[in-house]
Amino acid sequence: MHMTNKTLKILKVAAACSVLLGAVSACSHKAATITPEIAGSDEQLYKLGESQLKKDVEKARIYLRQVIDSFPKSFYAQRAKLAIANSYFESGDEASMILAAAEYRDFIHSYPFSPSAAFAQHRIALTFFEKALKPGRDQTKTQQALDEFKKVVTDYPLSDEAKLSQAKIRQCEERLAENNFNIARHYYRSKAYKASISRLTEILTTYPSYSHMDMVYFFLADSYFLSNKPQEAFPFFTKLISDFPKSSYADDASDRLKKIEAAKSKAKKQP
Repeated sequence: MHMTNKTLKILKVAAACSVLLGAVSACSHKAATITPEIAGSDEQLYKLGESQLKKDVEKARIYLRQVIDSFPKSFYAQRAKLAIANSYFESGDEASMILAAAEYRDFIHSYPFSPSAAFAQHRIALTFFEKALKPGRDQTKTQQALDEFKKVVTDYPLSDEAKLSQAKIRQCEERLAENNFNIARHYYRSKAYKASISRLTEILTTYPSYSHMDMVYFFLADSYFLSNKPQEAFPFFTKLISDFPKSSYADDASDRLKKIEAAKSKAKKQP
């Protein structure tokens, strides 16, 4: 039996409508009504999904995914994909953040030139940042967040999200530096000076904007001093005094320098 193009189109819309209704009913016990006209319109289907986001997020995601599946090249498909990612992000729990990051990555992959790509990349970074632990605990997520924020700045330098990311980058680096400093101080107190020096040097080279750099200079210098390496200690004690004269460690640094100078003078007098 020969069918016209118009007939085929009607049948396709009806089939899509039937599949959508089945999915919605499997996901929710609430009665759902959707007409072939809505199922056949990207705009109406998107608006239906959007209207459900605050009421029944699972049902909303089904409608929104149908927009993507049925109208992949539509402007509303982009909006639907972003709305799904946002719905996971706004849930806020650990599992939802993982799903949100995956959805945002897929959005960027699918629509790399979208005006919302920078927003999506910034949100990826936030999924890690929001779940990062305080200094003293595992900093894997902080490092992941830092890498993702840097990607915003690199890939979308003129975006508003790049400016927001710069501030978050500083926060991530401060947190990582603080974590390193806590570990270094533990080594220092345990007289593991070599390990302390390694951690403190990493702060100097990797996180130069750390807000407690005076402490870094002191403990680095003193780790050298207590390792019987006064020549290596000298420039760091000097740097502390010149750059942070009001630091609570400045007096101790001055005392150490006097001892280094006294030892030098004594060595010169010896035959």
